[in-house]
Amino acid sequence: MFKSLLFITTITFIVGCSSNVMVATPKSLPQVYEDVNDTYQKKNDIAISVFRLQNFTDTPRAGMRASNIVEGILKSKGYRVISHVNEKKYTFKKAYKKAKNDNSKYFLFGGVSEWRYKTGIDGEPAVSIQLSLYKTKNKKLVWSATGSDSDWGNGSIGTTAQSLILEMMEQ
Repeated sequence: MFKSLLFITTITFIVGCSSNVMVATPKSLPQVYEDVNDTYQKKNDIAISVFRLQNFTDTPRAGMRASNIVEGILKSKGYRVISHVNEKKYTFKKAYKKAKNDNSKYFLFGGVSEWRYKTGIDGEPAVSIQLSLYKTKNKKLVWSATGSDSDWGNGSIGTTAQSLILEMMEQ
């Protein structure tokens, strides 16, 4: 009895120390790989113009850091990424025009609202990100996700953000 109570208490403590909250649109990201039949998958050439995420934090270059992680994850999933992360900040309207000039099918725009280490004994990393994917042809929202995550004190902001963004994109 004592062992099971100790186990339940430990699990509750572990789960309670890390939090993750996420909301996403019902639709997922466009499919890169389509099953043609049981033995063959067709790869779609999906180009996405990625713009630096707007930084709504007190942390310098948080938007650029998060955008860099977004680019890497999109590339690893098979998307063709046209990067505008190292360029000036774009408004939504200018990002749309630039994506049109890139001949990309989609463009990604969003923001970072938290990118810091919490104060306290452990100094846990905390990240909040919003991503939106729009169709370049008509500016129609195709996919959107907003997520927040924190981790243990020995975690980094980069690994916390990467884990969160990956989870956001798998919805």
